[in-house]
Amino acid sequence: MKRFVVLLFGALSVLSPVTAQTPPADPAAAIAKLEAAVTAAQSAGDNAWMLTSCALVLMMTGPGLALFYGGLVRKKNVLATMMQSFMMMALITVLWAVVGYSLAFSEGLPFIGSLKYLFLNGVGLEPNGDYAATIPHQTYMVYQLMFAIITPALITGAFAERMKFSAMLLFMTLWALVVYFPLAHMVWGKGGFLNAFLGGKIPTFDFAGGTVVHVSSGVSALVCALYLGHRHGYGREPMKPHSVVLSVIGACLLWVGWFGFNAGSAVAASGLATSAFVNTHFASAAAALGWSLGEWFRNGKPSVLGAVSGCVAGLVAITPASGFVKPMPALLIGFLAGLICFFAVAVLKGKLGYDDSLDAFGVHGVGGTLGALLTGVFATNAINNALKDAAGKPLPLGLVDGNPGQILNQFWAVLLSWVLAAVATWVILKVVDGLLGVRVNKDEEVEGLDLSQHGEEGYNFEG
Repeated sequence: MKRFVVLLFGALSVLSPVTAQTPPADPAAAIAKLEAAVTAAQSAGDNAWMLTSCALVLMMTGPGLALFYGGLVRKKNVLATMMQSFMMMALITVLWAVVGYSLAFSEGLPFIGSLKYLFLNGVGLEPNGDYAATIPHQTYMVYQLMFAIITPALITGAFAERMKFSAMLLFMTLWALVVYFPLAHMVWGKGGFLNAFLGGKIPTFDFAGGTVVHVSSGVSALVCALYLGHRHGYGREPMKPHSVVLSVIGACLLWVGWFGFNAGSAVAASGLATSAFVNTHFASAAAALGWSLGEWFRNGKPSVLGAVSGCVAGLVAITPASGFVKPMPALLIGFLAGLICFFAVAVLKGKLGYDDSLDAFGVHGVGGTLGALLTGVFATNAINNALKDAAGKPLPLGLVDGNPGQILNQFWAVLLSWVLAAVATWVILKVVDGLLGVRVNKDEEVEGLDLSQHGEEGYNFEG
């Protein structure tokens, strides 16, 4: 009771009028101080979200993709397959710090950046207003690094179980330099040829990497599969996944990590991040159902592996659209991705006869292309109003806004990505093959890449 009386009198004293309160000496200074505090709080919140997103996207490569791909191969290749994802975390990081970020995000030509940020020169703790006004430049740089890491790792699914480790390292180094860094500059870099917001010639909407990440890696994966040829015994011997359990765990980690991939691409803890987060989840769920239904209809039963593959296909397809569309179109994009990617994997691959070991093209190439094109249909300024006319009025984005021409812009971006990835990948493979040879010999392949390339085994049942 005594405590209640004390609190009551304290409250009354606060509410009672003050007859002789001294006004602030400088109201303008007080307002400026308050505005500075608000800005600092916003920056702290945005930076916390972006650093969290960095960790989520890195988790997509290791352990997410490493487990997803590792479970899909035969047990004699599980370590070698996981090692390929893991090494991208190391190799691409060093390459990015030295020259990659500069080539992708410094101002230069429409198709490639300059050496302004070589060795991260000038990439400090102050924001870069062109890309992210409320977070340190280094935060933006390291966030983009996580995209650069996972993209080449996706390609490894196409040549799983048959490429030399040394050849893989050289191939990925050259591929990042020739394909990823230029394409990232074209779509996201200031003055990039396809950048809709920073002076591009063909304004393309790619919120989180439909062309930059998925089309480029998926098409390159197809070229790798064609160049290396079939695994020994392909079509004659069973090549079942050695652990669907690992793949399910990996797919679930990918699903969770993808929130950082897409919602993080808002580059702020904002409503746009919420929209991208919701769209990402909705599309993945719908795609899992779409793939399962297609498989159920064709094979008589839905498989666990099909469901998780569908979920990844939906994540891929919504990536370019995630920050531009409403939730119901996101559901539709995901559902279509599940059905169409299932068709690409279950029917198209068999008809064309290529050995894309882990269906990198069927999921990422096909799903990324579908998502990029549908972005031109469903993008709306009701979700993303960053593109404005001279008077500051939001411009129509996609077909639903009355801008059917955006579909053509998306098509040209997809076509350019396809051509660059296909031609460059073929040339790089020829170079690497001439220098090192890209494929292990038959005895090494039969033995398994775990032993022949790394001298280890994934499972030891002795003792």
